Amino acid sequence: MKLGIVGLPNVGKSTLFNSITKAGAECANYPFCTIEPNVGVVPVPDERLDNLAKMYNPQKVTHAVIEFVDIAGLVKGASHGEGLGNKFLSHIRETDAICEVVRCFEDSNIVHVDGSVDPIRDIETINLELIFADIETVNKRLDKAKKNLKADKKYQFEIDLLEKIKQTLENGLSARTLDFNEDEQVLVKDMFLLTTKPILYIANVSEEQLQDAENDPLVLKVKEYAKKENAEVIPLCVKIEEELSSLDDDDKKEMLEALGLSESGLDKVIKKSYDLLGLMSFLTAGEPEVRAWTIKKGTKAPEAAGKIHSDIQRGFIKAEVVSYDDLMKEGSMLAAKEKGLVRSEGKEYIMQDGDIVLFKFNV
Repeated sequence: MKLGIVGLPNVGKSTLFNSITKAGAECANYPFCTIEPNVGVVPVPDERLDNLAKMYNPQKVTHAVIEFVDIAGLVKGASHGEGLGNKFLSHIRETDAICEVVRCFEDSNIVHVDGSVDPIRDIETINLELIFADIETVNKRLDKAKKNLKADKKYQFEIDLLEKIKQTLENGLSARTLDFNEDEQVLVKDMFLLTTKPILYIANVSEEQLQDAENDPLVLKVKEYAKKENAEVIPLCVKIEEELSSLDDDDKKEMLEALGLSESGLDKVIKKSYDLLGLMSFLTAGEPEVRAWTIKKGTKAPEAAGKIHSDIQRGFIKAEVVSYDDLMKEGSMLAAKEKGLVRSEGKEYIMQDGDIVLFKFNV
C-alpha cells in the first residue's frame, strides 16, 4: 500500500519524507528539486510489539510497514501539463492515499512559490488540479457511457452517477465528499479518480508555533477546510522532526520530553496513514519472532492466515485468538487460557486490530 506525500514546492515535503524514511531524498530551496518520486518503506510504530518482546524474548521483532512516495512539487496548471504536471498526476494515480503537506509558518529565508503564506490557497491549488484531471476522466467515461446506452439501458445507472460526480467536481469539491452506495462504489473504484483517494493534511508549523499548534490560527483554518472532506489534520514542525529522526531512542525520548510531546509528529503521521489506508495489524508471538501482520479492516481469519502462508489459508481449521489487552492484563498465555480468554474462532471470524493469533491448519 502506497501513500503519496504531496505539496507545493518548498512547503517542507521532501524534508518530511527524509525524516520519515531517512532515505536522504534531495532537498533544496527551489522548485522541482524532486523530479522522480523517491520511495521509502518504514515500520509502523507499535508499542504492543515492544511489550510482547519483553514477554517472549524473541530472536526477532518485525513491525508492519507502510510505503511512502515523495512526489514532485506541483504548481498551477499541472492538469494541463504545467511544470511537472503530467508526471505529478501519474505518480498520484499510483498511490492509495494522499498525505498533503501544507505550509503554516512564516520564514523570509524560504521562498513561497506564490509569494505569501496562505494554507487554504495552497490546498485549493493542489485540489483544483486534481479536480480538473478528474473532470477530464469523468467526461471521457460519460461520452463512452452515452454511446453504449443506445445498445444497453444498464448504462443509465453509470451516466447518472457520472453526472452526479461531474456536478460535484465542477462546484470545486472533491469526489470524496460524496456518499456512494455499494453499487456506486464498485463503479467509482473502477474510475481511478484522484479526488476519491483518502487524504491526510500535515500542517507544517514553526518551532515557536508547536507548543499550541492545535489552536494556531492557520492550523485551525486547515482543520476547518479538512472537515468538509472528512479528512484529518496533524500539525507538526518538519524541522524538529528531521532533528528527531537523526537521534537514537534515548536522545529522542529526552528531546520529546523537553518539547512536552508524548510522541513525535512522524509517529502520528505513520500511524494515521496506516489507519487512513483502512489497514490494521494482527499479531503473532513466540520465541522465534514477535510480528505484526498487515491486513485490511474487515478481513476474515482464513485470509489473514494467508498473509503468513498460502498453505495455512488453504488448510485452515481454526484460529486460537486472544486480545492484546487481555494477554497483557493476565501476564502470560497460560494465565489467559486459564481465565477462558483464549477463543477458538472459525472461518467466518472477522479479525480485530491487536488480535494475537495461532492458526491451526492441515494440508
